[in-house]
Amino acid sequence: MTGDHQTLALLLFSTFVAVTLAITTWVSRKRQGSAEEFYAGGRLFSPMENGFAIAGDYMSAASFLGISGLIALYGYDGMLYSVGFLVAWLVVLFLVAELVRNCGRFTLADVVAARMRERPVRIAAGTSSVTVSVMYLVAQMVGAGSLVALLLGGTTEAARTWTVIGVGALMVIYVSLGGMRATTWIQIVKAVLLLGGTVTLTALVLVRFHGDFDRLLRTAAERSGHGEAFLAPGLAYGGDWTSRFDFISLGLALVLGTAGLPHILSRFYTVPTARAARRSVVWSIGLIGGFYLMTIVLGFGAAALVGTGAVRASNAAGNTAVPLLALDLGGGAGSTGGTVLFAVVAAVAFATILAVVAGITLASSASVAHDLYASLRRRDAKPRSEVAVARIAAVGIGAVAIALGLLARDLNVAFLVGLAFAVAASANLPVLLYALFWRGFTTRGAVWAVYGGLVPSVVLVLLSPVVSGSPQALFPGVDFQYFPLQNPGLVSIPLGFVAGWLGTVTSREAPDEAKHAETEVRSLTGAGAV
Repeated sequence: MTGDHQTLALLLFSTFVAVTLAITTWVSRKRQGSAEEFYAGGRLFSPMENGFAIAGDYMSAASFLGISGLIALYGYDGMLYSVGFLVAWLVVLFLVAELVRNCGRFTLADVVAARMRERPVRIAAGTSSVTVSVMYLVAQMVGAGSLVALLLGGTTEAARTWTVIGVGALMVIYVSLGGMRATTWIQIVKAVLLLGGTVTLTALVLVRFHGDFDRLLRTAAERSGHGEAFLAPGLAYGGDWTSRFDFISLGLALVLGTAGLPHILSRFYTVPTARAARRSVVWSIGLIGGFYLMTIVLGFGAAALVGTGAVRASNAAGNTAVPLLALDLGGGAGSTGGTVLFAVVAAVAFATILAVVAGITLASSASVAHDLYASLRRRDAKPRSEVAVARIAAVGIGAVAIALGLLARDLNVAFLVGLAFAVAASANLPVLLYALFWRGFTTRGAVWAVYGGLVPSVVLVLLSPVVSGSPQALFPGVDFQYFPLQNPGLVSIPLGFVAGWLGTVTSREAPDEAKHAETEVRSLTGAGAV
């Protein structure tokens, strides 16, 4: 890319970072000592504000960069991500949003521990939440590296490495100083920027084709190199029965995974009432729905205008399709319009990454402090403030995410998020639904449900083509691939539900009828909710 691209984009990056750091500094001057302030922003946000923040949390680098890239590479099959991410919100709205707000305080474990023995349940749920969060963070780090590599003309690996380290350092600052209140305002600013950028690009693509969506699709098919097959199922997931099962597995993970994502569940605690939580989800569905419809236009637009071959040549996983599309829509390389539009889109994508990693880091550090530390510390040990532990945890989680992000830098970011969704659907969703709706659920059932989904999903990913045994794997030079599917959801999600059932029916512990009745009344009416 030209020096103009770099200068303008870096200027916009710096502006966003300066604004978000100013927000964080301003918020840090307010009282952040209490857990409620740090984890939930004092529960002071309106449904509209929280709806924008949820949308900001959800519309990640995977959505903006990864989904459009997959559609540009695989056409119809890439659209599964757009549809899956959107449909998942119906599960959240109808099954968990209001109930989670009524039953919990800060984390997923609060909901389950309300009627179980706390220590084993909190350790299990906290472990699962941190695992899911770190996997989600890796995708954002990979997106940041791809974006800056493109901006700097694909120069040295050192540029990508320092970018990932810089993103990690910024997210630790946001979380440590500002807590939930700063993170929420950063998400709102980012959501407005991202939606504005996406609307602009979508409008420009449709103007280029005079509003003729059919012509857009046909041009995309011609320039993809696959012809009509580009617009039909099967290009990525139709070669054999293994890939078809992979398609089903991915669909299950995307639709069921959102309701188990820790950073999404923690958002319901930032509003004052359960009704506000439900209205937040309605706001977010409208924003997210419009966004994912536009990613379809952007993906096919990149295939039609940039060409599938050029997208793959720039980044084999397709992560740079949208910035390349912006460059073309603005007038091409070297043009003023192309330079400006490319820089704006690159800056918006970078803002997206920074905001999302802050939200995920906050949720995972809350799990470490509120669930794991509180349960594992010795009773005679001098207790530290939960907020202080959460801040220390943010540093550790940031370091792990940076290391894994550097390792997985050549994988598609939407694909990486699909893996995080599979783990969330396998480990968190079964225990959450059982705790809310099954009267006879026991502590052993809760612990087994979490580990029965978490362990198989992680092990199956390690034994899959994602890690070894294929040219696109993390370790292409070795082969310990024993599981044929790239996404473990088809196997691990049922295992989580079965393990929870088996643990309950084999438990000698009688379910606590009184606690269940109390939880049921609280979840449905909000009586006694924090």
